[in-house]
Amino acid sequence: MDNTLINEIKLFVIETLNLEDITVDDIDADSPLFNEGLGLDSIDALELGVGLQKRYGIKLQSDSAENRQHFASINALAQFVSAQRSN
Repeated sequence: MDNTLINEIKLFVIETLNLEDITVDDIDADSPLFNEGLGLDSIDALELGVGLQKRYGIKLQSDSAENRQHFASINALAQFVSAQRSN
């Protein structure tokens, strides 16, 4: 996976959620975004979903079981954005 895109997604998460005192280097790309990882919650997921639509033009289906996979980690989110860009 392209490190530039991974860092871009990390920065996107930090900016979208106004995560204070967290830098790109603080986020492990393989760590879970929710629960034990960054500790995000369902409200954060909604904000990220809206942010993805605004920044990347990606539309998520609210009832899609795949959303959980897309938001599993920074790497998973970067792969999803990359795949959507090439469609």
